[in-house]
Amino acid sequence: MSRPDRLFRLLTALRSLPQPVTAARLAAETEVSLRTLYRDIETLRAGGALIDGAAGLGYTLTEDPALPPQMFTRIEVEALVLGLAEVRLAGDPALASAAEAALAKITATLPERLQRQAIHAVHHTYRFEKRPAPPPHIATIREACWEERALDITYTDRSGAQTRRRIWPLSVVFLDRTLMLLAFCTLREDFRRFHLGSIADVTTTETHFRPRRVALLREFRTRLAAARP
Repeated sequence: MSRPDRLFRLLTALRSLPQPVTAARLAAETEVSLRTLYRDIETLRAGGALIDGAAGLGYTLTEDPALPPQMFTRIEVEALVLGLAEVRLAGDPALASAAEAALAKITATLPERLQRQAIHAVHHTYRFEKRPAPPPHIATIREACWEERALDITYTDRSGAQTRRRIWPLSVVFLDRTLMLLAFCTLREDFRRFHLGSIADVTTTETHFRPRRVALLREFRTRLAAARP
């Protein structure tokens, strides 16, 4: 691991782990020896990070040089905490981890008073009925949306029939009990909604549909809105 990557991982650990965090825990998170960790702590301090603590006492990141100060109202803090908590519950592992890291980064840049409000937020989320686990190919679909790259999929419809299709993925939608993919289907030459759980054999192609995703998604949403009673 390169030194910049190692320092970035150390900052992330300091932002996200309960503080004060021990040197042993930080060394384990960044996969380095204690001797290297102590050097990295000093490197971050020299770069402007205000890190309280010492060997044997644990460390606390009190000022983060990598992020600008953030200012939110109390209700905005509650909204951020609640929204990111919902992502951690509903998202796939990568998305859940990203939500946790995002909250840690935001909290680390708040003034002390707002940090306490974020840590002890009033609003929480809990689901008695768990959503089905996101399918393993959701990361591939998300990447294809970002890159505006066509996918070849095998799809099982409601009747149980399977078809092989080439689609232009536009957006993943989280519904109450399922995940839906909005896409343009080149087989039907029209917009379609696909249940992610019914998609198999996802293959990324070399075909791009850039820069049409935003325009197509806007048109798709307009059609959906017009079809509502």
